[in-house]
Amino acid sequence: MPTYPRSPVHLRGAIVSIDPTTTLPTVIIFQYNPTTLTRTLEIKNGEGGGIEALKLYGAPVETIKLEAEFDATDHLEGSAPLAMANGLHSQLAALELLVYPSSSTVIANSALLAAGAMEVVPPQGPLIVFVWGPKRVLPVQITEFSITEEAYDTTLNPTRAKVGLGLRVLTYDDLPSSHQGHALFLAHQVVKETLAKLAVIGTLDTLTAGG
Repeated sequence: MPTYPRSPVHLRGAIVSIDPTTTLPTVIIFQYNPTTLTRTLEIKNGEGGGIEALKLYGAPVETIKLEAEFDATDHLEGSAPLAMANGLHSQLAALELLVYPSSSTVIANSALLAAGAMEVVPPQGPLIVFVWGPKRVLPVQITEFSITEEAYDTTLNPTRAKVGLGLRVLTYDDLPSSHQGHALFLAHQVVKETLAKLAVIGTLDTLTAGG
């Protein structure tokens, strides 16, 4: 398919994993952008009557659901070595490991318990960032994860799959002020406030126009 100089550049969404123990983040780019995002906001407002009902106790709890598609067909037709050997295993493994503690941590904790440690503190996972264009860069927690494998090669490597993700956006109420995710969400809200000022909402005079 020819590429024209004036064709718009289509950005692709991504999941970025920032591990404090490593220098480089892991960037998982969606092969095909999900066609739909379902976003739900649970408001933290006051309960009861009077002025209490008007209070806001922090940023709303936002959840995002999406379905991403992965297909190794083009790579297989081009005899790409990674696809020929593993199909989609590598891409799926990169996503799945976002919700696993590292094996080295599991081994180290097992050794501590075997040595008589009374308590082992669960390891802190990486900061996971959902990137959906420059106006939505959000720290998130993965709360739901499903994989539907739809096709396989001759050695049963998956070659076509759909990944369903449920994400909970982490706000400045969830993270300490020293955490980079705290600043990331605050910047996201500032962008949202700036965009809201650009909206043509109208004025009170609009409500009385025409009588």
